[in-house]
Amino acid sequence: MTTTGASAVKIRRDISPPGYRDAVPSIPNSSPRLTVAEAGERETLRRLLTHLPEGDALLGPGDDAAVLAAPDQRVVISTDTMIEGADFRLEWSTPEQLGRKAVASNLADIAAMGARPTGLVVALAVPRDTPVDFVEGLARGLAIGLERLAPGVGVVGGDLATSPVVTIAVTVFGSMDGLDPVLRSGARPGDVVAVAGDMGRAAAGLRLLFSGVDAQGRDAQSGTVDEASASLVRAQLAPEPPLYAGVAAARAGSTAMMDLSDGPLLDATRLATASGVTIAIGSQTVAADVEHLRAPLERAFGLDAEGTDALALRLVLGGGEDHALLATFPADAQLPEPFRAIGRVLENLDAPVLVDGEVAQPDGWDPYIGVE
Repeated sequence: MTTTGASAVKIRRDISPPGYRDAVPSIPNSSPRLTVAEAGERETLRRLLTHLPEGDALLGPGDDAAVLAAPDQRVVISTDTMIEGADFRLEWSTPEQLGRKAVASNLADIAAMGARPTGLVVALAVPRDTPVDFVEGLARGLAIGLERLAPGVGVVGGDLATSPVVTIAVTVFGSMDGLDPVLRSGARPGDVVAVAGDMGRAAAGLRLLFSGVDAQGRDAQSGTVDEASASLVRAQLAPEPPLYAGVAAARAGSTAMMDLSDGPLLDATRLATASGVTIAIGSQTVAADVEHLRAPLERAFGLDAEGTDALALRLVLGGGEDHALLATFPADAQLPEPFRAIGRVLENLDAPVLVDGEVAQPDGWDPYIGVE
């Protein structure tokens, strides 16, 4: 598509729907039932761009391509796709939440390189009968995500198309700003293994959604509302990891880093394999993460204490989509906020990851297998 210019939106904080405490941009009056087929590409695009910030691109929407600055002649690029059914369900997620999740999952990859994001392009394909206000809501979510996770960064272009299901593809660009990229392959024996962000909350939220808990934390059977459950569901539908920590980690001398999109055990296995080392994690170092999940899981599934703790630990170590940052640092390095130590890097022991000294299976998310 050829995009047209749009000024950065003004974020309002006084029109959030009940239970939704995040900022949303001003919304122009529009028919909520007007479909994209009825509106056409030009009008749909105009309404979408009304909500999207351009950021500080050298040339933003309006031409056949955008122009971004590359301060040190290097460009960091990553892309990700979210497909209805495989990656999200419209009965669970609002359009705003989908936009926020698309931003978080893509910015996390840039942050994991120690880079600063500079711009995004977004390709959106929807069925022809999709209401235009769905597209506007998605754009508002993109704007919210950028405002909260990468202020000053904008959407500089993209594409609109039709598809049997909603498909969101985001490509994000970044700059190293003179720093060296932090690779997966740099971990060395003696390094500290650390995490910035939550673990297990998004996976627990997904379990709760499958059990019938809605986005407000309301149990389908009892009708009771639980704020702790609602917070876990929000962590799944609209994660908000501390992605600013990626640049901080690079400046602090991080030797290896990646984002926890597929789960700590699986992603730690990838990092350990790339570095030719073994990563040793102590379950006691994630006790606080387990504690955050205990009460909502117990209420939802009626497990005893032992069963609840086992499920919580499994979700903390094997659950994905929190998009926290996993990094290794030299033993004498000062961990930057909000990183916390969870283990050590060892010589290669023919097992990529150990938990409490035992070989750990690389549990996590595999899109070709299913939810785990």
